[in-house]
Amino acid sequence: MDSLSSNIILVIVVTSIATYISRFFGVLFSEKIDENSKIFRFFDCVAYSTLAALISKIVIFPAGDLAEINYLIRLLVVFVCITVFFIAKRNLAYPTVLSVILLTILIKL
Repeated sequence: MDSLSSNIILVIVVTSIATYISRFFGVLFSEKIDENSKIFRFFDCVAYSTLAALISKIVIFPAGDLAEINYLIRLLVVFVCITVFFIAKRNLAYPTVLSVILLTILIKL
């Protein structure tokens, strides 16, 4: 094996171990976590704020083909998907699928 292949295998093994260790501890301590505790709510806020920051970065400073799309179309898709997110009781699946469909339709117009 060359060094590139061995480095790729090493990266896959290390990231897999890190992923499964965190999942193992999640399962181990899940019964002891109170969903209404301050620390749980803090991590919930951090997760949502990280998602909001990523979406904002993609909309404001897009890369690749998305950079060619008008800001108005991108903002319209985001606002519609945020509305669907709250209507769907904070389910991320519906606005994700809708964003792809809506962006495709609006580009074709």
